[in-house]
Amino acid sequence: MMRVVSSQEAVSGIADGATVASVGVIGWVTPDAVLKALGDRFAETGSPHGLTFYFPCGTGDAQGIRGMDHVAKEGLMKRIVAGSYINPVDPVTGKRPELMRLIRENRIEAYSWPIGASMHWLREVARKSPGYLTDIGVGTYADPELGGGRFTSIATADLIRKVEFEGRKMLYYPTWPIDVAIVRASSADEYGNLSWEDEALVSANIGLILAAKASGGRVIAQVRRIVPTGKRLASQTSVPGYFVDDVVVVPDMMMTSHTPFDSAYFSGSRRPIGELPIPAMSADKVIARRAAHEVRKRELSIFGFGASADIPLVMAEEGMLDDPAGHDYWFTTEHGSYGGVVMSGWQFSANINPDAIMDGLYQFDAIDGGLCRFAALAFAQFDAEGVVNVSKFGAANPGAGGFIDIAHNAERLVFTGTFTTGGLETVFENGKLKILQDGRISKFAKQAESVTYRVLDGVRDRGQTAKIVTERAVFDVTPRGLRLSEIAPGVDVRRDVLERMDYAPAEIADPLPLMDSSLFLQAAAADQTEEVANA
Repeated sequence: MMRVVSSQEAVSGIADGATVASVGVIGWVTPDAVLKALGDRFAETGSPHGLTFYFPCGTGDAQGIRGMDHVAKEGLMKRIVAGSYINPVDPVTGKRPELMRLIRENRIEAYSWPIGASMHWLREVARKSPGYLTDIGVGTYADPELGGGRFTSIATADLIRKVEFEGRKMLYYPTWPIDVAIVRASSADEYGNLSWEDEALVSANIGLILAAKASGGRVIAQVRRIVPTGKRLASQTSVPGYFVDDVVVVPDMMMTSHTPFDSAYFSGSRRPIGELPIPAMSADKVIARRAAHEVRKRELSIFGFGASADIPLVMAEEGMLDDPAGHDYWFTTEHGSYGGVVMSGWQFSANINPDAIMDGLYQFDAIDGGLCRFAALAFAQFDAEGVVNVSKFGAANPGAGGFIDIAHNAERLVFTGTFTTGGLETVFENGKLKILQDGRISKFAKQAESVTYRVLDGVRDRGQTAKIVTERAVFDVTPRGLRLSEIAPGVDVRRDVLERMDYAPAEIADPLPLMDSSLFLQAAAADQTEEVANA
């Protein structure tokens, strides 16, 4: 029978050595109060000890909604398996998340799986299957021959195996039981029936619940309110109360960072396109503007974090989304919000004015089925062998997120990012790019630090098309390698492009076209003055 309890009561029965699973998407649908209570219990009592945590994707932002960082305590956390990690520098403290420190210092067993595998694995746990089998991720960092998803050296268990099935090399993820699932929903009634009527995403919450109950485990649900039985349609109730053990009511829980509540994220209200935020003029905005030229009407387009997430907002600002309902362009992210306009920053993953919100596991069915034909994704490194890396570089260990599934299954790919990083400063004058200071690190490395996706193999073997869009140059990925196909006005091709790469492109277009000068124009004179002053 479901109980309504405090967050402290809900976590009081979690035993040493348990596997605890939870999910959030940055701040969205993060059960922050319950995760905090678990971290506080350990800090006060030293118990429970030695837990395995399973997070299908990065949960919390490690700042206002700390999420998985609440339980990033040595002794409490023995092992973590996550589809992605949160890695920002806190603007107040100047520190990276505590979880990143534990990983960098090799204090915990840390693994990262592609989010598609981390979502679909739950389905196998729920149906008591021996494991999840897929060819997505073969030849990437998830492949046991390239590390098996290990992010620390003390992570020695083989959580991913490489097998041959009907003549094909595949990755196999064995299942194990989930003892406790901590989820978040909008509301519960007196019998524990859960619904997500005013959340922007569902993510893997339903998969977590079924996996925990099939394992003989407990389900703790954090909700905004208790509603009277019979006040919701049964079709609006996604999880029956039979599967819920404890309910924790948190009336003032944030939707996500900087957003206490906004019904436009689930279309309880509609935000006029003209009232959407306008990205500030920057190198990222130039990249988003150029990448927007690759987006086609009535083709399902999926966007990743970073400059890629700015593409729909730039399209809205520049009048490309003329249809008032936004139905000429079909936008989604890996987390299941469809239609409307993808948001960026800490609001990324949800859409303003969505038409539908799909369960997270089914969203990766759609992705893996190739239904998202166009994908715009950020990149951290692109190497001489056509390997793109977003999963592990320098001090950052963000994991792949949905990148591998998306990149593997899309027909057309655009990778977005600045040409260099670490101190890049630019201004824009008269439709030209001026590099005041170049970044210390080129993203075009001889060899990537981690293999997130082999783009060249996709182009050569599976007929994908791919481009790389930066603020100063555009490349096409051809079967021979990179072809420099456009250059920014105001940029010297040898000094600013070729000499900033650790390898030479396979080909340079001759003549080499200029990127459209309109990409580099300020949105307003005031913006231009501010940009020059800041420089």
